[in-house]
Amino acid sequence: MSKQENCDVLVVGAGPAGLTAGIYSSWLGLKTIVLESGIVGGRAWLAPKIENFPGFEQGIKGSDLVEKMSKQASRFNADIKINEEVIGLDLHDEVKKVISRRQNYETSALIIATGTQRRKLSVAGEADFLGRGVSYCAVCDGPFFRGSDVAIIGNGEEAAIDALFLADIARKVAVVTQEKEVDIEGTLLDRLQKKPNVEIIKGKVTEIVGQQVVGAVKIVEHESQQEALKEVKGVFISLGGVPMTAVVRNAGITTDRAGCLTVDRQQRTNVEGVFAAGDCTCGGMQVVTAAGEGAMAAMRASAYARKKL
Repeated sequence: MSKQENCDVLVVGAGPAGLTAGIYSSWLGLKTIVLESGIVGGRAWLAPKIENFPGFEQGIKGSDLVEKMSKQASRFNADIKINEEVIGLDLHDEVKKVISRRQNYETSALIIATGTQRRKLSVAGEADFLGRGVSYCAVCDGPFFRGSDVAIIGNGEEAAIDALFLADIARKVAVVTQEKEVDIEGTLLDRLQKKPNVEIIKGKVTEIVGQQVVGAVKIVEHESQQEALKEVKGVFISLGGVPMTAVVRNAGITTDRAGCLTVDRQQRTNVEGVFAAGDCTCGGMQVVTAAGEGAMAAMRASAYARKKL
């Protein structure tokens, strides 16, 4: 692999955080490259409608919003490259080296904006109904199911918080633990039990079914081992996030126990010249907060890169 490109700021990930970082650093006049292994926009691209992003009073489709971000970054000459999976990072020297499956890159400043990969349920129907009733973000998509019956799949703090949020929106909320015992403790469990429209089911979801959209989940109850069909319009999978890839950890970037990148208020990681933004830092987990972190990371990374010019 002999091909190599140099830039002032390199961004890994083209979700809302990465695209915003690309907009800011290129707008500031720095040569910027944005690498994306999947689809530009990440999980935000899948959102049927984003209603809480400033400036769009009627809301906007996620795909439309990220397309606008992408075009804006390109207008400032940011180079967005798709199908560029990063397989190696060498951050020991002043010049940071990034290795993708296609070529090598060298950059003065690096921004990690890879998002988080939500832990999958891995049952039939999960992928088929993604964006059509299946969601990994209750806060993002919960309002679309106002007055409907929904299911939360999970057994911990995240699932409990999601269930409490949805209890104020949905008609009924079924929390399916997946485990034999409930692993929700203290005040969270008390608050759930006091919600008249929340039901905790000690069972395991085996399939998500429906026609064009989600219609029900199949649940095998642990005690009886009998399978039941629970009619719901929405299925929210709250199993937590998969920890960051070995590529990031092996490069020496500090993460917490959940795999979230550790940053300060200026989005700096523990490695000089390396910044992080968006869901990979496990901050607000919203498009607007990802964009804010992306802007901050880009401003600090750009200032750092200018000192190296």
